[in-house]
Amino acid sequence: MPGREFIDELRRDYRAKRPQIERRLAEFKQAYGQGDIVIFEELCYCILTAGSSAKMGMRTVGALRDLLQHGTLKELQQRARENRVRFWRVRPSYIVQTRECLRERCGLSMRSFIESFENPEALRDFFASNKGIMGLGYKEASHFLRNIGFSGYAILDKHILNSLREMGVIGKRTGPPTTRARYLAIEKKLARFSREIGIDMDHLDLLLWSRKTGEILK
Repeated sequence: MPGREFIDELRRDYRAKRPQIERRLAEFKQAYGQGDIVIFEELCYCILTAGSSAKMGMRTVGALRDLLQHGTLKELQQRARENRVRFWRVRPSYIVQTRECLRERCGLSMRSFIESFENPEALRDFFASNKGIMGLGYKEASHFLRNIGFSGYAILDKHILNSLREMGVIGKRTGPPTTRARYLAIEKKLARFSREIGIDMDHLDLLLWSRKTGEILK
């Protein structure tokens, strides 16, 4: 547990940034209300952001948007290459394979499919570990669900993990959570820390991310 001075500073920073954080979280909920196409677009954003940056993911989605629903692999790869997208061969293939998996499972009716799951754990498990969903693990599955307005998922990217190490919430030698069990273990520690300092975990995630990057994005 960090010292009192650090926690007081964190709380002060949160009070200053809380309006921005709440606006951003409200935008995520609005995305879900915009329907299936926007939800699938957010899924593609998370596929494209993995191993890259939030800004790059946003730029790439903008470049590929008109092809995400029906574009061929060749069309997506060509557009990605023209826009100097990182992993321009692989990421479009992930999008196409994921799209076809979801087309077969639910006809890309994303809202009704998401709402068919019994609980939040099963929902995330599907997007994180189903073989037909390409390019996502637990971090990006959590990222996707957060970005469409679902709460209670930790996005354990490098910025959050570094913050947790610095604060002593996890050990300094704790590596990236490469398995479900490790991911859930760190997420549980983050959830406990958020309760101890009185900052909701969804808010804390954006707060810690902003302290590392200077921005409150997605």
